[in-house]
Amino acid sequence: MIKTAVVILNWNGEAMLRQFLPSVIACSRLEGTEIYVADNASTDASCEVVEKEFPSVHLIRLDKNYGFADGYNYALQKIDAEYAVLLNSDVEVTEGWLQPMVDYLDTHPETVACQPKIRAYRHRNLFEYAGASGGFIDRYGYPFCRGRIFENVEEDKGQYDEVIPVFWATGAALMIRLDVYRNVGGLDGRFFAHMEEIDLCWRLRSRGYQLVCIPSSTVYHVGGATLKKENPRKTFLNFRNNLLMLYKNLPEEELKPVMRVRTFLDYCAAAVWVLKGDFANAKAVWNARREFSRIRSQFTAGRQQNLAHTVLKTIPERYSFSLVWQAKVKGRKTFSALSH
Repeated sequence: MIKTAVVILNWNGEAMLRQFLPSVIACSRLEGTEIYVADNASTDASCEVVEKEFPSVHLIRLDKNYGFADGYNYALQKIDAEYAVLLNSDVEVTEGWLQPMVDYLDTHPETVACQPKIRAYRHRNLFEYAGASGGFIDRYGYPFCRGRIFENVEEDKGQYDEVIPVFWATGAALMIRLDVYRNVGGLDGRFFAHMEEIDLCWRLRSRGYQLVCIPSSTVYHVGGATLKKENPRKTFLNFRNNLLMLYKNLPEEELKPVMRVRTFLDYCAAAVWVLKGDFANAKAVWNARREFSRIRSQFTAGRQQNLAHTVLKTIPERYSFSLVWQAKVKGRKTFSALSH
């Protein structure tokens, strides 16, 4: 068994492999570390690029596009390692990025997963949208980060350089104990993509495991949040999967009241898009809620299992306030300005 497996999931990303794999290879020369590319049945030359241009990288060929969640689940079945790093294909890592995370997990057995500090690849002084310096959620399931509240991304001035417990660690660069990943069921493949790492982290936290952000490790992520306009497919998956995550993990006494408020907030979000003339994204919210209602019963067994294994009912990193109220009404745009 190796110590650390850095696993990059790829689908038709030959250009990104050429751009970002060199930094991963050059900066991940830690003893006991191996690099893998798990290919989701690409139709471009991704596999040939890995085999011919990066012979030190192990290639795992999957038989079809399983999406982000099951793509990693199937890939990690083929790997024997103590720690696995789920690393997006559009991430540039820095020298020594693995060492602080490996050291922390080695010396903190109660911690099951961690993430580095994530900055934006194109605006390198800013935090990156999907992870920043560690993730949290509010009472109603809205995710936010140290360094990012909704669309507001902060400049990294060292204000969030402390190692702290977090509710979720980003799937863009997630280091996790592989045995625990398997024991809790891994990522939920039914999500396909979006919110699956937060769902996984909720399961981990409710079972008493600790997650942290380690800002002394830094990576740069291109990400999808730099797009000027939301993609309706992304909107659909984010809203549907967020509702599924809440249904799977909320304590019984919170389920109905939280879901009632979320219904109101979701339709408010759809109305805002209508007022902007963005009918495609408004429709995506409607379709997400309809799909959630249709498939919710398929997740009942998972919900019952999660509740049966819960040992930490009140999770400190899940805040009791409404992020919409804090940010949209009170105008609190930074993590440090929120009422903790």
